[in-house]
Formats: sequence, C-alpha cells, structure tokens
Amino acid sequence: MMLTESGKGSRILRIEGGLPLSGELRVYPAKNAALPILAASLLTEEPITLLEVPRLRDVEVMLELLAHLGTHYAWEGRTLHLHTPEIQSTHAPYELVGQMRASFIVWGALLARVGEGRISLPGGCAFGARPVDQHVKALKALGAEVVEEEGTFYARKTRPLAGRVVFDLPTVGGTEQAMLAVALGGEATLVQAAMEPEVEDLGRFLGMLGVEVRGLGSPILHVRGARRLGGGTYRIIPDRIEAGTYLLAAAATRGALTLTQVRPDHLDALLDKLRQAGHRVEVGPDWVRFTAAKHPEPFHVEAREYPGFPTDLQPIVGAYLATVPGQSAITDRVYPDRFTHVGELARMGAELYLRDRTLVVNGRRLHGAQVKALDIRAGGGLVVAALAAEGVSEIEGVYFLERGYEHLEERLRSLGARVGVAEVPLALAAD
Repeated sequence: MMLTESGKGSRILRIEGGLPLSGELRVYPAKNAALPILAASLLTEEPITLLEVPRLRDVEVMLELLAHLGTHYAWEGRTLHLHTPEIQSTHAPYELVGQMRASFIVWGALLARVGEGRISLPGGCAFGARPVDQHVKALKALGAEVVEEEGTFYARKTRPLAGRVVFDLPTVGGTEQAMLAVALGGEATLVQAAMEPEVEDLGRFLGMLGVEVRGLGSPILHVRGARRLGGGTYRIIPDRIEAGTYLLAAAATRGALTLTQVRPDHLDALLDKLRQAGHRVEVGPDWVRFTAAKHPEPFHVEAREYPGFPTDLQPIVGAYLATVPGQSAITDRVYPDRFTHVGELARMGAELYLRDRTLVVNGRRLHGAQVKALDIRAGGGLVVAALAAEGVSEIEGVYFLERGYEHLEERLRSLGARVGVAEVPLALAAD
C-alpha cells in the first residue's frame, strides 16, 4: 500500500521503537534521477520506455505535468512507457509546478523542442532559500531571451542555443536545465557543473537519444545536441538517498542490514562515516552488508556537493547521531538552513542546538513523541529517530514521506519494525 492523505482526515505514521532492524532489502530506483529523465522525454517525438521507475507521488506529479504538455504515458508494473509526438502546450502552470521543485527543468526541454517555454516558480519542500538564478543565468548565457513577470518565467530562442556557462556554484537543477536546453541542435560547455550521480544518469539517457555528452562525473561538461533525437529503453539508477536512509535506520537501532541492487560507489561518503563510527561495512559490486557496533563513536559531518556527504541525508544522519553518546556536529554547505527537523527531534528528547548554522548534537536515549515532518528528508530523519526511540511515536506529514519513500511501511515491517498508519478524523486534524 502507499501512504496517502485522504478526504476523511490526515494520516499518521505510528512507530513502536526500540527494535533493531534486521534483514535484506532491495534498493528502489532513484527519484532524483527519474524526474529529470522524465522531463527529458519531452525532447523527442519517439517512444521512450523507462525501466525501474519509482512509484512515488513526485513521479505522478511530474507525469501530470508531462500529460498537460502533450505526453501520453502508461505504466506496466515498474516500467513506464512515454510518447510525446507533439507539444500541446508551452506553459507549465503553477498548480503543477508549485508542487515540486524538480518540475522546473521542463522549461529547458520546452525551449529545446519548440523554441519557447513559460513556467511558474517551483514549489516543493521549504527549508531555506532555493533560488532559480543559476537556471536563468545558464539560459541567458546560451543565447535565450528570458523575461520574468510576477513569478512566471518566459524564455524563447531565435537561434540554436550555444555558449559557455560558468555557474557561480555547482547546481544540480541548473546543470540539468542547461543540458536539456541545448539537446536539440545546441551546444554548451558547462563549467562548475554538478557531478551528482543523477546528473550522470541524465547524461547517459541523453546519450541514448543521440546527444553527445562528454565529461560526465567531472565539473566541466561538453554537451552537443542533435537536430533530431531518437527513442529507446533506459534503466534508472538505484536511489542512494533511500539506501542511505535505511542504513542509518539500521545504525540508529543497532541492527544489521544487507542492501541489494545498490551502487556502493554512490554511498562512499556515508559508508566512510559509518566505518569511522565503528560499524562494520562490507561492499560488493551491487550490495552493501552493514552490522552495527554496540557502542558507536560520534563524528562530525559537512554536507556538500557530490562526492561529498549528501545534503539529502543531512537531516537523517542528524537523527542517527542523536542516538550516539558523545558530541557530534553537522553543517550543510548546500542548504545552510536545512534544519526544520531540529525542533521535532527535541520533542523526542534529543539534545541538540544550532550555533552559527552548525547543529551540535549530544547523543542520548530518545523517547517516543508526537512529531511532524515538514519536508521529505526531515520526515526520513524523524522515522529513523522514532525507530530508535523507546516507546511509541506518531509522525504527521505522511504526504512528505510518500514523496520520497516508496512502500515505507511494508519495507520497515519486513526488517522487523512495528509500524502502522492511523487516520486522524478531519475535525481533529484541523485542531
């Protein structure tokens, strides 16, 4: 089952903590790779088949947006068939884009395919400033005309887009936006490009369509588009953030976990920290075997661009460190204000405080409490804390959890957790 909100009230994830997680889990495909690849399917009039697509709320929102723009799609299990014979609209409206930040990059795909695109400012998780200035800078540097009026951006091209883009800082969305914008007949050199595995995956997908992409995995990308792109079948990479969440849940509960169908090389920064803490970590070509230490050591974390420690795991590692005796410290260079989970962890007895944008954590035993997820990864952190805490926790904000974690309840149960979903009547939820 999927965790969903209903018209009858809000849904709450109920976790009875204190039980070590144990077992084997297959890692699902990466949401953050699937979303830009879905946007890229707009570039071609040929059919696309994507293997191993996550069945998440964010994916469904992206598909609603693509359908509005002209895409026909059909599910076949975890396989997704897409076909966009023609673009029916060049406007990505706020009611769709406002639900999810990743949808903003359809702008570049529209610009490439039909020469113009109009899109509203993106929405999604709110944990600090997440501007789109680097997206605009990239399109202007490539020769597009860009106008912004009252939160809506309009771009058009009068010639094939080409040029050199020097980003002010590595930006995943900005890099992907520029790659899509030049995919049909354009050419770009992207300097200080994002190196995340999800950007690499998009580059490989574009390569399958006929785009030449050189330098993947480095800070300088060369992208040369083709006049016409083909179709094909492509497999999405495993989700390194989901994998990291379950590893940290096993660590917080002092359990043991084997992950399969995973890319261990995408988890280097996290696995290094887990080993540093004293946990046992073994890796194979597509598996990770984890056994928790009884008395792990604290450590310091600085979240930063790949290959550094992922910002999406920063709230989750904070929840884990709240269970580790001793003092740890966490900073986030990507989103310095990404700490919406701190107050909620404190409700569970965590001893932690912010000082100069550094989260200082003094680990201790946690207890169950009623808490609320305010974004996807904050929700993941609260789940990890609740699994480790003594007693029962109830987590509101299931909407956020289902945006990033597929079949969360069943998968935790398969590892021995006591997890259920309760529905709060609408009248009580409103209070």
